[in-house]
Amino acid sequence: MDLSIVIPLKNEAESLPEPEAWIRRVCDGRYTYEIIFIDDGSTDNSWKVIEDLKASNPNVRAIKFRRNYGKSAGLHTGFQAAQGRVVITMDADLQDSPDEIPELYKMITEDGLDLVSGWKKRRHDPLEKRLPSKLFNATASTMSGIKLHDFNCGLKAYRQEVIKAVEVYGEMHRWIPVLAKWAGFTKIGEKVVEHHARKYGYSKFGWERYINGFLDLLSVYFVGKFGKRPMHFFGMLGVFSFFIGVIILGYLSIAKIVYLEYGIADRPLFYFGILALIVGSQLFLTGFIAEMVNRNSMYRDQYLIEKEI
Repeated sequence: MDLSIVIPLKNEAESLPEPEAWIRRVCDGRYTYEIIFIDDGSTDNSWKVIEDLKASNPNVRAIKFRRNYGKSAGLHTGFQAAQGRVVITMDADLQDSPDEIPELYKMITEDGLDLVSGWKKRRHDPLEKRLPSKLFNATASTMSGIKLHDFNCGLKAYRQEVIKAVEVYGEMHRWIPVLAKWAGFTKIGEKVVEHHARKYGYSKFGWERYINGFLDLLSVYFVGKFGKRPMHFFGMLGVFSFFIGVIILGYLSIAKIVYLEYGIADRPLFYFGILALIVGSQLFLTGFIAEMVNRNSMYRDQYLIEKEI
């Protein structure tokens, strides 16, 4: 199969028929493809709409969660189900254009890229959303070393090997390019894509996504760099802190023994040295324990699926 199009959604009943029909116009006769809808616990009649689309289009597949798990869970489940040589993700709210599919597919299959991220260069969003997004993306690009303008764009294309290798959990859907890079897929490109104003409904994400996104970026950075060797991080900090404590207490000991200074225990520097020793020991032990604990929970990626067609 040439192409899998994964569309996570929640309460998008009004929108669904239009992207499905649009995708059909673009893909019929050009690719062998599948459209995989992931219903993330919708409370409207989204699933009924999907069932109707399935009845008229055999290329439609769908998975329905019993409750809302979040976009990352939807993408992870869609990735596991995808069979296409190239996997494209897009949102169900009609802000992403299926007309971008042929060029994205070409960039993966002919240009040899592992991942192509969309860049909504001209956004139809209010200023209070655009400015934080620019700062957010600039910070992410600097920290990750990946030169992308729009990490959070839902329109992306992947080589199948990429989506089978990365693990998307929590709210890590924003950082799939970073996860892919740490997994060894370094051919990451970008394409300017058309961004449409939302036609139906409302955004399911608020301002808190920027805070959560930054915390997730720190998590991805740490796991990618030190996940297999946490002692290198905690141990280094622990040894440094312990060494500072030894120097301070050594200096105070010499001052008391050689120079006969009194009242050393009353000096703030004495307590700072003791604190440095304690913190250093704790950090070292943290690194040691982290080396012994498997960071992957065997239950983390088990989502309760209610229906599948």
